[in-house]
Amino acid sequence: MSLPTYDQLMLPLLKLLSEQQEAIKFGEMARLLAESSGLSQEELSLRLSSGTKTVFYDRTGWAKTYLAKAGLINQPKRGFCELSPIGRQLDLVKLTSITNEFLMQFESFSNYKLGISKEKHEIQQEKNIDRTLLKKSDDQRTPDEIIIETTELLKESLKSDLLKLVKENNPAFFERLVVDLLVAMGYGGSHQDAAQAIGKTSDGGIDGIISEDRLGLDKIYIQAKRWENTVGRPDIQQFKGALADQVAKKGVFITTSTFSKEAKESAGKSGIVLIDGDKLTSLMIEFGLGVQVERSFHIYKIDQDRFDEENF
Repeated sequence: MSLPTYDQLMLPLLKLLSEQQEAIKFGEMARLLAESSGLSQEELSLRLSSGTKTVFYDRTGWAKTYLAKAGLINQPKRGFCELSPIGRQLDLVKLTSITNEFLMQFESFSNYKLGISKEKHEIQQEKNIDRTLLKKSDDQRTPDEIIIETTELLKESLKSDLLKLVKENNPAFFERLVVDLLVAMGYGGSHQDAAQAIGKTSDGGIDGIISEDRLGLDKIYIQAKRWENTVGRPDIQQFKGALADQVAKKGVFITTSTFSKEAKESAGKSGIVLIDGDKLTSLMIEFGLGVQVERSFHIYKIDQDRFDEENF
């Protein structure tokens, strides 16, 4: 028996969750799935070339991720899974398999798979772009395209997980995260100076002040909000008023949510930089904050100079 692919694990995983009375830890779910798989211990012990985890555990993780992106699985708290209301509506007895094509009927999954953000989706709807035209099968893509698109898919999944973890923590954690990120980006002088500047002010709409450079020649005023709701124009207007009171020229509004169109327009007129949840997690990945490299790949090409006879 060969190891099942991640998509071959999706239906068994859903059936397993349908038998649970409450949310179950992912590790326990993977163990139960392994026990019912009929695979030998040797097969279950096969590890990825990186050696970081077993192939079966990795594929189970991706099966869970894809099902969660489709909305068939809920993750009520960190490390736990349960069948969602949408998942419970499926007739798991009649289903013979669950594939990526099957999951594409769920908008949240197709957006994820095609890399379409909410904003891009709205533009797509305005232009009446047929979503089916965006679907490309693997045999239509070059190896380079597959690598790039897969890397982006992994990044989007990581960003989603990062944002969920940030939102699950308290406001104090978010303030420290903002400090760490700004220092990693080269702002704030020393970490100690930055930490003292953030979260210490109460000047109506300003959460902190940080040096733009190590010499402290200019200041950046910070608004950091761990919110769920969309940040609207009134919030930006309040921040603009606070900046005006301080005769400040530069401001950054950081949030875990999103900004409305009106908020973006208002900020653009005042030179306020907006960092939403998507941008925040992108910066975290770029500057190695809260993430680590699991594995890296080198792509080689022919060194033509080495085979040029005129060089010898």
